[in-house]
Amino acid sequence: MTDILIVYYTRNGATGELARHVARGVESVPGCAAKLRTVPPVSAENERPVKAVPETGAPYATLDDLRRCDGLLLGSPTRFGNMAAPLKYFLDGTSSLWLDGSMAGKPAAVFSSSQTLHGGQESTLLTMALPLIHHGMLLVGLPFTERGINETRSGGTPYGATHVAGVAASPGMLSKDEIELAQALGKRVADIAAALGR
Repeated sequence: MTDILIVYYTRNGATGELARHVARGVESVPGCAAKLRTVPPVSAENERPVKAVPETGAPYATLDDLRRCDGLLLGSPTRFGNMAAPLKYFLDGTSSLWLDGSMAGKPAAVFSSSQTLHGGQESTLLTMALPLIHHGMLLVGLPFTERGINETRSGGTPYGATHVAGVAASPGMLSKDEIELAQALGKRVADIAAALGR
């Protein structure tokens, strides 16, 4: 079985909903399984999570999850054109994996959500890609052969799947294009991981 890890941080649910659609894309590939994981919020007790297990949603990601996966997708809400602090804090703790090369050669992709169309989604995706490049991962995007990239009036970029929540909209209400692009991104990472035999 080819295991694809999906690590995300969500606060209002939109990035979590994207993660679930990414997982559906992963699992559309025969022999591939998606593993959803989240990261704890940053707190005054930042050496460890205040609670060892989240009250709802996916379990917290571990370094072993990263070490064992065959492919990785990272998701974060946009915070001033950057990834959210909890995901950055988690990634900053992956130095041991960088030192031993555990992540090198694995396919990876990124996804994000923001409240507004010009909220910094693309720069957020790029900030999430940088640590993956340092780990030697193989970055996967969304090509313009994906119909939704050309037709979307909401989220979706060549750098990764995105969602625009809107000021008054429910954050979990993804558009048809956003759903299709999230699933396409998950499928692309899974296809590549399976082809590499990772």
